[in-house]
Amino acid sequence: MNLESPKVTANKNQQEMFEFLTNVENYEQLMPESKEKFKVLDQETFLFALKGMPEIKLKIQETEEPKLVVLGSTSDKLNFSLNIHIDNLNKNKSENQLFFHGKFNAMMSMMVKSPLQKFINSLAENIAKV
Repeated sequence: MNLESPKVTANKNQQEMFEFLTNVENYEQLMPESKEKFKVLDQETFLFALKGMPEIKLKIQETEEPKLVVLGSTSDKLNFSLNIHIDNLNKNKSENQLFFHGKFNAMMSMMVKSPLQKFINSLAENIAKV
């Protein structure tokens, strides 16, 4: 399953946005209002839970400074990655887009597609507010 967010503009340039997104503590600011739990586990890993969903542990799996941050699930049951692409617009702004890539069976895909789309859209909207 592949999903993508709309492109959003943030008031940080590409390098500043990259540095923001490679600090896992900052993801708490990006979580939707339905967040029930958020915990930093180490410099690359955090855990969160949204209302009505299981806890998810994400780890920074790959970075390509200053244009890409890849977060990946640490669970075998929920195998997915979230790629955040950062493009420079000017010295004060960047354009950001999230791409979700998940390996789910057909039944699971049907159940999680809508909530996941809402989740990545919410992350994107909150990136625009940073």
